[in-house]
Amino acid sequence: QVQLVESGGGLVQAGGSLRLSCVASGTIFSNIGMAWYRQAPRKERELVSVISSGGTTRYADSVKGRFTISRDNVQNTVYLQMNSLTPDDTAVYYCYGVGTWGQGTQVTVSP
Repeated sequence: QVQLVESGGGLVQAGGSLRLSCVASGTIFSNIGMAWYRQAPRKERELVSVISSGGTTRYADSVKGRFTISRDNVQNTVYLQMNSLTPDDTAVYYCYGVGTWGQGTQVTVSP
């Protein structure tokens, strides 16, 4: 059974940074693509970034140049480095892979 566990969320001031982590278990991590999504209050869940098994990355236009997705296939972990955060980035961030969602981690950016 695949499990994804996120961590790293919190409260930060605008302009600050956070790094989210998602540890995967129950799967051959190096073979799978992974993604980060987010859901802000009263909004639909949206794709933030994707990384393929080979390391190819894609980003939503709203985070390009500010967020970086990466993976460590030894630690079975995918990361999301978030810089220059704004209040519009406030959301619950979810890790996704192999048809499975993590529990989410709250990111709150104050003005």
